[in-house]
Amino acid sequence: MIAIYPGSFDPITYGHLDIIERAASLMEKLVIVIMANDEKSGTFTFVERKEMIEHSVAHLKNVSVVIGEGLTAEFARKVGANVIVRGIRAVSDYEYEMQLATANMTISPDVETVFILAKPQYSFLSSSTAKTIAANDGPLESFVDDYVAEKLREKYR
Repeated sequence: MIAIYPGSFDPITYGHLDIIERAASLMEKLVIVIMANDEKSGTFTFVERKEMIEHSVAHLKNVSVVIGEGLTAEFARKVGANVIVRGIRAVSDYEYEMQLATANMTISPDVETVFILAKPQYSFLSSSTAKTIAANDGPLESFVDDYVAEKLREKYR
């Protein structure tokens, strides 16, 4: 089975990495798809995000990273994926993700959405939180790996 894990990943956090590792263990191939989010302005370029993700997932041999565009369900079909992986941290995520999954199901009925629940230690974690901590020169070790932490510090210097 081939799956995609779409997101803005601005930047990748330990929460994302946990979902990626768990999804990769379930799938033959996992493609991380960096997508634009109309509701968020990006801190890092797509190329910077791709490079950080590739560094973070280098230990996972069945994972690749691409920059995507267009509708997620159509992109899944384009890369031969039959599963869309989404992470859920809280009930509020579930409502939003249900709307997306329903829309994706309408666009591509042959592509299933699989929800993976965040581990409790990551349920509070978001890229926005990591960026706020970095902007205030706070400790990042619980939020992102060392490489991403350095990229965040560089961005906010």
